[in-house]
Amino acid sequence: MSLILDRPAVSTPQVASRPRTRRTGVPYAFLAPALILFTLFLAAPIVYAGYLSLRKTQVSGLGLGKAARTEVWAGLSNYARSLTDPDFLPSVWRVGAYGLIVVPTMLGLALLMALLLDAARTRESISKFARISIFLPYAVPAVVASLLWGFLYLPRVSPITDLFESAGITAPNLLSNDLTLWAVANIAVWGGTGFNMIVIYTALRAVPTSLYESARIDGASDVTIALRIKIPMVMPSLVMTFVFSMIATLQVFAEPMTLKPLANTISTTWTPLMKVHRDAFTRNDLYAAAATSVIIALAAFILSFGFLKLVGRRAFSQED
Repeated sequence: MSLILDRPAVSTPQVASRPRTRRTGVPYAFLAPALILFTLFLAAPIVYAGYLSLRKTQVSGLGLGKAARTEVWAGLSNYARSLTDPDFLPSVWRVGAYGLIVVPTMLGLALLMALLLDAARTRESISKFARISIFLPYAVPAVVASLLWGFLYLPRVSPITDLFESAGITAPNLLSNDLTLWAVANIAVWGGTGFNMIVIYTALRAVPTSLYESARIDGASDVTIALRIKIPMVMPSLVMTFVFSMIATLQVFAEPMTLKPLANTISTTWTPLMKVHRDAFTRNDLYAAAATSVIIALAAFILSFGFLKLVGRRAFSQED
């Protein structure tokens, strides 16, 4: 016979459950300012440029009066005019040569400086001063930097010419036809190395120091650690900086445009974007300028996407 002891039921207080209200509009409220600015200043101009590239002005009669000039559909004729323009291909080859000088030099210097700053022997005080000194040229606007370097290039006012002459050496004319490309490239390298160095250096600081300690225990030198550990670990940052530098190369405009009044060797179509500026504001041909702009944008997209597809799996395999 089993005895069942009835225990008094303990009443547990009921917690009133509050209804969860899903505020789905809050994230969109935070994103709204960025989306509005993106739409107004990036997406809308791109769409409008694509629209203008497919239009042209048709003149009827003597071209007098409001109804004499009408905007009509042009199809791909503006693109054909831009691609067959005798000034377009030389500007493209010039920008290609400019990129072959700027991108490897700038990224090579940025990587070297980042590795030196990340070395174990670099003192923290020196590292902070060096980071600020290397990054400081990036804070100078491109127009101001071009003006500064432009006066350094002018033989009559340049202190570099005085140094060469005091040493009995004829100073080279950096704004001559043979050296203009190198002069413009030097401004870009001087201004962009600091930014890329900061990006690579930040990636290096995120690498666990235990990897370096293990490598040193195995007898690896600083050079071996840099080549076998540091550079492979920051490869995604190198790929990102390469893509950004390549896009900036296709869009080079401020440096040659600022140096143009100082040098007769820089024409109004020295780069593709300078050709866009000439067509839009000198010839008042907005349709050809829009077509050239779309071509430049497509070229930047194709080169960037192709490069990422080529090296993306190898460079970002460690992220998986």
